[in-house]
Amino acid sequence: MTDLAPLPPPAPPSGFGRLPLGRWFLIAGMLVALAFVVGTGLTIATINDMRVAREAVVDVIDPAVLRTLEIANALSAEEGSIRTYGRTNEDQYLQDYKTGLAEEATATAKLTALMSRVPEGTARADLARLVDASAAWRRDYADVVIAKVPELKKQTATTYAQVNSLRFTAVRDALDAQQQNLGRLHDQGSARIEAGWRTFYLVLILLAVVALGAAVTFTLIVRYIVLRPISQLTQQVRAVAMGDFDRTLQVERPAELAELSGRVDAMRGRIVREWRRAAEAQRQLSDQTAELRRSNAELEQFAYVASHDLQEPLRKVASFTQMLEQRYGDQLDDRAKQYVTFAVDGAKRMQLLINDLLDLSRVGRVGGEKAPTDVQKVLDTAVGNLSAQIEDTDATVTHDELPAVFGNRVLLTQLFQNLIGNALKFRSGEPPHVHISAREQGDMWEFACADNGIGVDSKYADRIFLIFQRLHPRDVYPGTGIGLALCKKIVEFHGGKIWLEDSVAGRSGTTFRWTLPAIPGELHG
Repeated sequence: MTDLAPLPPPAPPSGFGRLPLGRWFLIAGMLVALAFVVGTGLTIATINDMRVAREAVVDVIDPAVLRTLEIANALSAEEGSIRTYGRTNEDQYLQDYKTGLAEEATATAKLTALMSRVPEGTARADLARLVDASAAWRRDYADVVIAKVPELKKQTATTYAQVNSLRFTAVRDALDAQQQNLGRLHDQGSARIEAGWRTFYLVLILLAVVALGAAVTFTLIVRYIVLRPISQLTQQVRAVAMGDFDRTLQVERPAELAELSGRVDAMRGRIVREWRRAAEAQRQLSDQTAELRRSNAELEQFAYVASHDLQEPLRKVASFTQMLEQRYGDQLDDRAKQYVTFAVDGAKRMQLLINDLLDLSRVGRVGGEKAPTDVQKVLDTAVGNLSAQIEDTDATVTHDELPAVFGNRVLLTQLFQNLIGNALKFRSGEPPHVHISAREQGDMWEFACADNGIGVDSKYADRIFLIFQRLHPRDVYPGTGIGLALCKKIVEFHGGKIWLEDSVAGRSGTTFRWTLPAIPGELHG
């Protein structure tokens, strides 16, 4: 598998696309929170201003108006009582005057205490004016009438009537000014309270608008920053899935989706490139497969020619050379007969070599279908084919319990026949003994063919499986040097491998090991 380099990071988004989704909600939340803080501050300030205005009206202005009214009533009672006392000289009216004077003093004291809390200094000045005017009226009229009654009797009121009118008019003017000023302050306080309520309702309306705006803002963020980009990305992915593989996957915001779309688009680009590269490789493979089929057809044609047309001249050479020896043998000297023998032997060896090459070339191409195969029956067939050699060499072939494998019966028979034949050929001075064993190795069966022959040096473990490679002269051990190469090709055709087991000191002979696939579904743990 080809190692792929990590994809490069996508280009960072620009503009508002740089803001991650959390940042959008954070900004909107901060703006909404700021609006609520401002609104709350305005509400608290308005309520506090309304409280101050209400306290000024209810606790100061209205009591001051009441105290001023009490002073006005007391002064009116004083003026009526002292004027009647001047006409009638009755002590009852003098007592009423004194009572009114006490009430005036009490109301004036209370009003003076309230004046320290009146927000404007005009009211205090008006109170001072009223106090001065009432004091002047008492000094110039009331006290004088009380002092002159013993002397003037009932003419006292008439005598000082003009003074009373002048001084009490000043008192009334001062009272009117005081009442008007307090009324103005009362109206201003009431106006402040009314304005406060209007501000309070306005702030509530603004907070409601802010809340509604926050809901709309978050809805728009979800719609335009989340749902719409997701919908765009979904449409782009759907277009790619429908076959538009060159469609770019890209959304501008938020930053998370922009990065995601960039990385997915990079993967799409790599997949498309790899897919097109694989398609091109598949096309080349198809072309090579077609070329291989054509080559195999030519090879089969060559095999047909080799098995017929090439062997026919060899048979003729061998046949006519033998006929030449039979007919003219008495006319040939020993050297000529040796030449005839060499020619016949060469033709036969050439036929054997051609047949072995044909067998090697046919492995996996002709009749190579695989099926569950009983190795025990395969071995019996191979031993039967070698029965003459086994009898001639007084050999013994033994085996353990052999399993069934997934392979080609004909090729496996040829495999066992070649290995056992090699054991018979390369025997030692003792009668050959060949033992076949098998053991389970995962999903494969490992077989072994051990003999007591001359053995093979471990340094030739790879060379012996090469075609035409021989370790012994042909006149000592006949053969073409293709047998083990054919065994290797048969084993590899079945998905296994074959090797020469390292020799053990003190033990003669050779052990070949190879693996064959077990039958699918019948594996053992």
